[in-house]
Amino acid sequence: MPNDQDELFASVDALLEQAAAQDALPEPAERKRLREAGGLSQDQVAKALSVRRETITSWELGRTEPRPPKRAAYIRLLEGLAERFPTQGSQGSEPCSAVPEGCDGPAVTSPPAPAVAPPSAPSPAADPARAPVPAPTRAARTAPFSSSSSPSRRPSTKKAAPSKRATTSATPPPAADPRFVHGPLAVLDGDGSAYCVDGLVLDCPATTFPDLVEWTLSEAKLGAPRLHRHGKDADPLVVITAEAAERLGLPRELEDRRGLRLPEDHPVVRHLLRAKWRLTRRGFGPWPRIYRPAQGGERQCVQFAILPWGALDARSWGDSDQLPPAELARVLGSYATRVITPRGSTAVCGLELMTALRPPTRAVRDEATGSWVSGPNPGALTEPVDPAPPEAPGEHPVVASLYPRHHERTPDQVLDEEAYDWFRPLTDEECAQGYSHGVGIDVNMAFAAAANRLNVGTGPATHISSPAFDAKLPGSWLVDLSHLDLDPRLPSPFTPKGTRPTGPAWYATSTVAYAVELGAPVQPIEAYVRYEHGAYLDAWYTRLRDAYMATMADLGVTAGMPDDDFLAAMARHKDLDPGQAAVLSAIKSSVKGGIGKLRERPQGIGYKYGERWPALERPTWSPHIRAELIGKARTNMHRKMRKLASAGVFPVAVLSDCAVYLSHGAGPLDFLPRTEEGKPLPGGFRLGVSPGMVKHEGTQDFLWVASMIEDEQINPARHIKGSDAAAGGE
Repeated sequence: MPNDQDELFASVDALLEQAAAQDALPEPAERKRLREAGGLSQDQVAKALSVRRETITSWELGRTEPRPPKRAAYIRLLEGLAERFPTQGSQGSEPCSAVPEGCDGPAVTSPPAPAVAPPSAPSPAADPARAPVPAPTRAARTAPFSSSSSPSRRPSTKKAAPSKRATTSATPPPAADPRFVHGPLAVLDGDGSAYCVDGLVLDCPATTFPDLVEWTLSEAKLGAPRLHRHGKDADPLVVITAEAAERLGLPRELEDRRGLRLPEDHPVVRHLLRAKWRLTRRGFGPWPRIYRPAQGGERQCVQFAILPWGALDARSWGDSDQLPPAELARVLGSYATRVITPRGSTAVCGLELMTALRPPTRAVRDEATGSWVSGPNPGALTEPVDPAPPEAPGEHPVVASLYPRHHERTPDQVLDEEAYDWFRPLTDEECAQGYSHGVGIDVNMAFAAAANRLNVGTGPATHISSPAFDAKLPGSWLVDLSHLDLDPRLPSPFTPKGTRPTGPAWYATSTVAYAVELGAPVQPIEAYVRYEHGAYLDAWYTRLRDAYMATMADLGVTAGMPDDDFLAAMARHKDLDPGQAAVLSAIKSSVKGGIGKLRERPQGIGYKYGERWPALERPTWSPHIRAELIGKARTNMHRKMRKLASAGVFPVAVLSDCAVYLSHGAGPLDFLPRTEEGKPLPGGFRLGVSPGMVKHEGTQDFLWVASMIEDEQINPARHIKGSDAAAGGE
């Protein structure tokens, strides 16, 4: 009997411990925040707890809960992180560069501070895209602003005409950071009204740029918290409408159409310099940054966007620059909240997001002096690195030192990892099948999806001869894959044009790994490998994926929709909310533009062949990462096409992430193969909104497809939706 009682007491004690543990476990979103605040990856946590990475993902999403004995260890980890990185509290000073990137002046550092990590799925209260624009109030304008005004004076607010999305609520949502209570940006109109992302309208009395900068830094309370604890807070953004530009003394158009900047003797520029403000090396153009060298670790920098000068490129933002100021603030605020505060083109933003999520430096204590100094941040791109010779573009000094200027490098001299541009003649059997249409399907966020869990080099390349191939080592490999025999109705996975290799050529690790997957014997002749490597783009992918999914949800397209409902929602999603459709376009452009910036070529008429250009001095200039990513995107595409081919369905054209198939019907459901249970073919293309799944790109008549291929020798995928398709990664 006593033994039975002891066992019962032990069981009860176990239940009590479990109940206590249940109370101690934070909410799923907080678990993720704490891990990211500590700079830990899911892989690191999984390894420490002896579980799979997918298990950590499930815990952070709330799908499953940890069980003993893992639960107690997981709680211990979270409690330790919570002590170091509380939800609210002192933010500390910024540990990274104290002057804007691209500005002159030394970098100073300070001790690390807690991160303010945004949630992966913003709540309606915190996300300006999900919450209607409130109708705010504004008091009467006070005395004219001057640079000597008291910094403690609160900016006045006013009531503006409600926008089409306005509600009766006049209270803005609570801000996560008291320093930035009015959000990341404001759109300044000609009457001095500064429209913020939450519907609040600030009264800005400044009529000159120096006064506008002073007002922004001292009173506007604009900006955004850092995305990584070793990063820096986002500078406030002020968007200048055409009327505001005129009020501030700017011309309606830039006379310098090549350099896109005001001349140095323009009154606005001279006025700024007299007030001891500085401009970055880009000067005063569509995206000027105005700053003073930091003092005491405090940044003094404001980013501007001049709308009449084309700051918002129509290819990325559509007609957003024509929106009313309140609506434009909502659109730009949605992008800033979900992606990053704009500070240039979407390509610049895509690249800046990489740096914001993986800062190159962190604050470390100098043991000799006890002071905080700047040190490299592990896992980030910390310093500029020259590419291996085959990875370098033709203008690079590395190439200029090896070949004459007009030498055309052969496949065994250059790495050519580019997106697909392939089409083939129709077979006699296909012409006799009675197909009525050519249907294009497009992979959602194909290049972002390829970045997920992609192992890339973060350090210099090491040359080795006759190496054994190692799929875990990112780099470039000279290998002969011409002997691999594949179905001619599919493009080769090894060349952008889809043609079979004719001999040894350079390939990125992801491409060679796919050759091994296909059963090819691989014996590299030589290689340039990177022993410092990691999943550098994981956080970048996750943030862009979450931004994309949240924006698609605003446009009525959600995960898990039945195929017919998904196709119907996609057909109308751009008309549901033109503003959010512009945000969606900007997110997609940030992906492709950011990848292109990894191998930015020289620009401007002053460049001379063989000289270095400014982009080479960025740690994020890495043609190797771009090649690795595009190679993976292309082989991902081929893997799914090969799966459909196993069911007898072959593409006739591929352009980047769009594939064209012949069909007896006008939509994807008419040709995508299904299992006997009626489910999508495993491993093939699947309809859906998530990155890596596909949507309907467009449909054309069969005779049109045949004419494009046979008569005009034009890739039909380029025009399948009735307009030019964009070909990928750059």
